[in-house]
Amino acid sequence: MKKLLFVFVFVLAVTSVNAQAFEGREDMKFQIGANFQDNGTGIVAIYDYGLGENFSIGLSSSYVLDVEESINADFGDRIDLRARFNANLGSVFQLGGKADIYPGLDLGLKNFGGHLGVRYFFTDGFGLFSEISAPLAKYNTDTLTLAEELNNQFVFSIGASFSLN
Repeated sequence: MKKLLFVFVFVLAVTSVNAQAFEGREDMKFQIGANFQDNGTGIVAIYDYGLGENFSIGLSSSYVLDVEESINADFGDRIDLRARFNANLGSVFQLGGKADIYPGLDLGLKNFGGHLGVRYFFTDGFGLFSEISAPLAKYNTDTLTLAEELNNQFVFSIGASFSLN
């Protein structure tokens, strides 16, 4: 499954090579979409703010909705909030004006992780994004329950991207 999702993101990036969706300093993006992972699906909201030509910082929050009742996940198990740093590489790879590839790091309530995303804008204000993320270091080093694993695993997200400039 992880390989299939990586191939999807790669194909999306390759088919978007005539574009860049990051304008640099003071650029603002908002993304909302769906999360797909083991033992649940959910929603994600992301805000990124450009600090320089090729980097941005932001916040992301996710909430896992479709969790099996037997997992017994409460609100604290389902929600996560993360600060994030992105290296926006659309201009480095000379993708043009409508696409961006952005690897990055996140510091969340549950773990320290990494992500790789692609976004493509169809108009000045609207586009699509796809992102994969995974924990690099979990704060809880004990064996995790299924509820604790909800925000401590590989996640694939896809949704709408909006330019706020």
